Amino acid sequence: MKYIKKVAKPISLNKWNNKLGSKILPWKKFKKSVKNDVFDALLCEQGYICCYCGASIIRNECHIEHLKPKSIYPQLTYEYTNIMVSCQGEDENQPRVPVHCGHRKDNWYDEHLMVSPLEITCTDFFKYPASGEIQPTDEAGKKAAAETTIENLALNISKLQNMRRLAIDAALLATYGLTEAEIQLLAQGYEKLDANGRYTPFCAAISYFFKNYF
Repeated sequence: MKYIKKVAKPISLNKWNNKLGSKILPWKKFKKSVKNDVFDALLCEQGYICCYCGASIIRNECHIEHLKPKSIYPQLTYEYTNIMVSCQGEDENQPRVPVHCGHRKDNWYDEHLMVSPLEITCTDFFKYPASGEIQPTDEAGKKAAAETTIENLALNISKLQNMRRLAIDAALLATYGLTEAEIQLLAQGYEKLDANGRYTPFCAAISYFFKNYF
């Protein structure tokens, strides 16, 4: 999981919210042009990786995810600080399988046991060994939340483990002949956007591995 720094909401969303006032429209009534603007802004903001697992995402293979579920917090349905982009497309009734991330989370939210990618310290809750697993930190104050989040978002299924392992293996090839100091600089590079405004898929896992195993 990588920290998402929220930026200014799209102008069209601001106008939409101003027009709604205190009225709350169902999500299916969201104006398509405004929704497209929101999608574009969120994808850019996240560097085109899933808010939860960190896999690469594109417009047609992701969905807008509400951190606090809109079914429970309807007043936050169109609140930009409550929305992100998760993998697995927009079909909530028949999502791609195996189900993970936003669709697996569904209406679950726990203020104390949900690790949010909008929380600046979210990366401190997890460990990533070379096997591709995502593991909870050993830190007592964070471990329970990490374990619960991994379980409720299905972040440790074999599909995601394999994808992380392949990403780490590919990154390791780039370290051949580098000094330890150069590898640490490389790790820092994975925390930044590339020239196209994108993060490397599973960059949080790669960066963690380089920082902790070299």
